[in-house]
Amino acid sequence: MILASDWIAFHADRTPDKLAMIDQHTGRRFTYAEFNDRSARLAGYLRDVWEVQAGDRVAILAKNSTDFFEFQFACIKLGAMMLPLNWRLADPELLFILNDAEVKGIIYDTDFAPRMPHLLRQSTVAYSLYIHDGKAPVEMGAPLYEQAIAYAVTHVAMNPQTTHDTPLMIMYTAGTTGHPKGVIITHGMFFYNAVNITIPTGLNCNSVHYCVLPTFHIGGLNLYANPIFHLGGTAIIARQFDAGLTLQTLSDPQLGVTHFFGVPSIYLFMSQHPDFDATDLSRIQSWGCGGSPMPVALLEQYAARDIIVQLGFGMTETSPTVFLIDKIRSLKKPDSVGKALPHTRVRVVNEAFEDVKPGEVGEVVISGPNITPGYWKRPDADASSFTIDQHGNRWLHSGDAGKVDEDGCIYIVDRYKDMYISGGENVYPAEIEQVIFDIAGVADVAVIGAPDEKWGECGLAFVVLKPDYDLLPEYIIAYCRQNLAKFKVPASVRFIDSLPRNAAGKVLKRELKGWV
Repeated sequence: MILASDWIAFHADRTPDKLAMIDQHTGRRFTYAEFNDRSARLAGYLRDVWEVQAGDRVAILAKNSTDFFEFQFACIKLGAMMLPLNWRLADPELLFILNDAEVKGIIYDTDFAPRMPHLLRQSTVAYSLYIHDGKAPVEMGAPLYEQAIAYAVTHVAMNPQTTHDTPLMIMYTAGTTGHPKGVIITHGMFFYNAVNITIPTGLNCNSVHYCVLPTFHIGGLNLYANPIFHLGGTAIIARQFDAGLTLQTLSDPQLGVTHFFGVPSIYLFMSQHPDFDATDLSRIQSWGCGGSPMPVALLEQYAARDIIVQLGFGMTETSPTVFLIDKIRSLKKPDSVGKALPHTRVRVVNEAFEDVKPGEVGEVVISGPNITPGYWKRPDADASSFTIDQHGNRWLHSGDAGKVDEDGCIYIVDRYKDMYISGGENVYPAEIEQVIFDIAGVADVAVIGAPDEKWGECGLAFVVLKPDYDLLPEYIIAYCRQNLAKFKVPASVRFIDSLPRNAAGKVLKRELKGWV
């Protein structure tokens, strides 16, 4: 049994006046002493007013802010399970998650206040707190986040018997069967991610990270905000990505940013900004990228400015770091993610679960202390996602096809699953197909990812209509907009007479991709 620790409380005691966080949107700054105090007060409020117990699920629906991390560490102190909600999801999707996790309370900000009455009425949620921006009108009697912290009468400290196996979060990922599934994330997963990512990036207590990825994703939390808090450095939290503001922030000598992580579309949008060539980016010590393959031409564009972008690979189930290629190999092997980091083991296996030879394609499987113990109330997903080998080692199936070269470097060459990635967001066609099937007149449907210059891939829906029905593509897209997150809505619809299927009735999506 390995005991876990409260990182923020440690630094509050050791370096209380060290700057921990900057909220770029509000301009607020918090030292580690202030960070710990606010988290402990919030934990006291949640325990005394919401009656939150260890293991309870509490959610947050908010844009990026320092409040997000205060809430995270309040949950850690309580032993509760934080549930970050993807604010890009439609209400039906959010309601499924809230009810599936049996969420006890939710914290939300001004942007999502109009959605809350419906979500509260239709879910298990009994309590709420409102992060008010000081501008929008406040509903009479709505409990306010800042008041909860200010008036809390008790401070909560983390249970000293908390272990690396203790769950601290549930993060829902898109599901292949039409519903998302909750990944259980533990203290040990957070810890080993922090250790792993420190090695290739050089993070330390003097580092300053600029966080632009959404914090409802594991990447926004752990690349690299939480590793920075583990080390006692400083995180600047952007409300959301903006190419011009990002370039301005990265070049600001007063802020002194040293580390940055983005998805390929972020690097693309920055490179296309009119200020890119004139912006001094020489102070950044480490540039990381993940989420989907980065075009070699874009890597070379940054390399021309002496910026080495290190490509990585990970999953919510791996918290997320599995790979981040070293700088030496990043330009020599631009389509590789390098070798697995020290506390993670990776194999590329065939259908018999035997290691493939160099150059052969197989499935990437992952093992180590950074791997999820399983999925929330989904024994079926647990059974299909893990394999125990002959030595008793537990391996997570990534669902990704890869190969290994003679040097031991891994290449992610394709996805076994039907998932595609649009603008850094994982999209599972089954979710979209389920919605389109609800439209009167639709007899059959299959969705694939089609190449898109801006987002990498966008959805293309192949639809078979019932006899005597006549639908317009615009109608189907509009219906999807009402029931799905924006990034899941197909960019185009194509009507066909029938879908190609194999003898078992499965749609042959490989053939559909050939029609693009």
